[in-house]
Amino acid sequence: MSTYVTLCQFTEHGARNIKDTVTRAREIGAAVEKAGGKITFYWTQGRYDLIAVAEGSEELAMLTTLNTAKSGYIRTETLRAFAGEEMERFLKKLP
Repeated sequence: MSTYVTLCQFTEHGARNIKDTVTRAREIGAAVEKAGGKITFYWTQGRYDLIAVAEGSEELAMLTTLNTAKSGYIRTETLRAFAGEEMERFLKKLP
């Protein structure tokens, strides 16, 4: 499984429906878990309103991103994250 960090900003539509943000996150979490992944949400202050840290396949990450975009509540920027062990494996391949 790969790890992804998604930075989120509420759209105007999402801000108008802010009271449902935790409910929406739980629904997304349940769908991701049903598909074999894991996701944790953190609401933040500053440039981003929400951060999601997810583990799953590349396909699950893409489908989750597309479904989230389709909802119109948030804009996202997803980053593939690598743990120390993964980086060490890459670094060993450097000349």
